[in-house]
Amino acid sequence: MAKLDQLQKSVDGLRNAIPELRGVLLASTEGLPIAHSLSNGTDPARMAAMAAAATSMGRRVSDTLHAGSFEEISVAGAEGHIFLYSAGTKGVLAVIGPAGCNAGLVHLEARGVAKELGEQFN
Repeated sequence: MAKLDQLQKSVDGLRNAIPELRGVLLASTEGLPIAHSLSNGTDPARMAAMAAAATSMGRRVSDTLHAGSFEEISVAGAEGHIFLYSAGTKGVLAVIGPAGCNAGLVHLEARGVAKELGEQFN
């Protein structure tokens, strides 16, 4: 199986594991979409750029506060929740859920997928 197909399979698997999700995206740290499963017409290029920018900020905050290497960040809005995970040194996993989504379940599933994607992507 080609590398891109493996990455897409992991993204699709996470999306299918939690049906309430609005989308899952793997982006490069440069802000380019690699693999995605998004709904509601979300633009993967725009989402990838925002995920990379937010993760870059998270990395700088983590470094400045001497909190160790960046692992994850989340953003809660009135109508949704976005979870961003480090996927190795070159990738960012973005998971988009509705407001009030089960954050524990998202973390349980997404942390493992982010680690797996990081190993495949790097």
